Amino acid sequence: MKTRPRDIGTRAESAVVRYIQPNGFPHAERRSLRGALDAGDITGTPGICWEVKGGDAARTASDLMISRWMGELAAEVTNAKADVGLLVVQRAGVGPANAGRWWAYMPAFQVAGLVYDELTISGPNAFPVRMLLADALTLLRAAGYGEPDRPVVAPFSPAAGIGAHTVNLPGEDAA
Repeated sequence: MKTRPRDIGTRAESAVVRYIQPNGFPHAERRSLRGALDAGDITGTPGICWEVKGGDAARTASDLMISRWMGELAAEVTNAKADVGLLVVQRAGVGPANAGRWWAYMPAFQVAGLVYDELTISGPNAFPVRMLLADALTLLRAAGYGEPDRPVVAPFSPAAGIGAHTVNLPGEDAA
């Protein structure tokens, strides 16, 4: 039996919610479909619009597909009246239990705005910047989104080894 696209989306969105809830966004939940004025896939994260892609389309997404999805995200950020938007894409070989290792894309101007505290809604540098979802959460939390009192449990990069490490936000003491 073939899996329906809606079921694939639900599974991917649920995996992301399960990852971000204990990592600073405890009120995150899947958003019900909104039709023409889509405001993203996850709610309960004030100021943030999420677009989540899963299944074979995500695991094999071309640069052109990422660009199209980033266009969808830009419209959803506007509809949601959000400050920032993230496109989260399931990686090949990385299952739902490891959603923190899925790719998160943000426009370059948004990443720069989060880092330098001068967030703009658009800009000439709208090309996508790719990072792990865990790293995107660290960046968002350092910029004041989510609950700052919880460290992000982030997976190691493949080059660094196996397991997980805790990323302390600026101003936090290392445990």
